Amino acid sequence: MKTESRKYLNKIPIALMYTRLALGFIIVSISWFQISSFRLIIVALIILGVLTDIFDGIIARKLNVSSQHLRRMDSLIDQVFWICTLIGAFIICEDFFKINYLKLLILLTVEGLTYVVSFIKFKKEVATHAILSKIWTLTIMATLIQIILSCNSVILFDICFYLGILTRIEIIAIIFILKEWTNDVPSFYHAILLRQGKQIKRNKLFNG
Repeated sequence: MKTESRKYLNKIPIALMYTRLALGFIIVSISWFQISSFRLIIVALIILGVLTDIFDGIIARKLNVSSQHLRRMDSLIDQVFWICTLIGAFIICEDFFKINYLKLLILLTVEGLTYVVSFIKFKKEVATHAILSKIWTLTIMATLIQIILSCNSVILFDICFYLGILTRIEIIAIIFILKEWTNDVPSFYHAILLRQGKQIKRNKLFNG
């Protein structure tokens, strides 16, 4: 009986990931059909999606089921979720994106570059889950919520843009420094330690 219970518990992180994936597509659908109170519903779904992102890793590490496969899957689903949310915001507030298309294009290009560099060097996608990138994720959430609610964002959008560029540069630097593909590298400094063959401390709550 305990074995069966454990088996179901171990599936919680994956269930949370698939929930986040589904939420992304639901956000796009609601943005398109614009049902009653659609903006508030989307904001609630974004917050729920971020919560699943926070807790899937925490629960996986608590259950001792965190693995490279799980972390790679987490990164991929994160990308899909935020792309869906971005599409939803574009549907609702197309004019904002037309005005800020250049910054968005630069940001998306740099984001794509991290994956290109990682695939060229390691034949795998990015899954560093750096601490600064986690902070950026919260900034993305706040910025998209502001855009969806008001179709406008100036200061928050600029913070999100420059922090995004900084975090992508850090990820590319981490990739170049690492000798082999490694998931959950908290920072540029930790990548240097790993290259030197040293052990690094990972926060049990935020890094696998």
